[in-house]
Amino acid sequence: MRRADRLFQIVQILRGGRLTTAAALAARLEVSERTIYRDVADLQSTGVPIDGEAGVGYLMREGFDLPPLMFTRDEVAAVIAGARLIRAFGGVAMALAAEEAIVKIEAVLPEDARSQAKAVQVHAMGWDMDATVRGRLDALQSAIDDRVRLTVSYTDLEGVRTDRTLRPLGLWFWGKVWTLVAWCELRHDFRMFRVDRLADPMQPGARFKPEAGQTLADFYRTMRVNDRTSKS
Repeated sequence: MRRADRLFQIVQILRGGRLTTAAALAARLEVSERTIYRDVADLQSTGVPIDGEAGVGYLMREGFDLPPLMFTRDEVAAVIAGARLIRAFGGVAMALAAEEAIVKIEAVLPEDARSQAKAVQVHAMGWDMDATVRGRLDALQSAIDDRVRLTVSYTDLEGVRTDRTLRPLGLWFWGKVWTLVAWCELRHDFRMFRVDRLADPMQPGARFKPEAGQTLADFYRTMRVNDRTSKS
């Protein structure tokens, strides 16, 4: 869970009006009590009326509500532009979600910010996005979210086709070309696969648990180390 989502959940839980211990919050949000202490202190410092202390419990004074969603002009432009890019170049489900997100964001913005959103002149046209690739992106995203292994056939740039069992970890967009970051059980290492070079159908397999050295965070660390090495 992202920290912003966790802070929101803490506020929602405490709005119930009951004294809630840090231990109860930690168990519910699956974090440490120390994390809860730090989060509550940060919320208090921003003016959220939380009473209580570590070792006793917390509650929120009545009458508090979350402020309305607010964006700066640049944030409005970034959110709308990003949603339009996904609508143009994402999977089918991604594109629909992006369309719905634009509608919902515009619905909750104040009038002046809504006008700013409608005035954003950043557009993307995904005319050459293959429908098969769009559907494949949705299947890959689902497998990433559910941590499901995929057995796939992949054709590399030299035309060599191999069958792989992958642990899908993330999707990268390079400008019209999507790649899948995965742990390859054939090579016992991280690999990146162009989504348009994967063959259908992709067969789902058993679920996998994150293992040390095989997570997306480990992949990013490897990338940073390789980048520093190449520059030294």
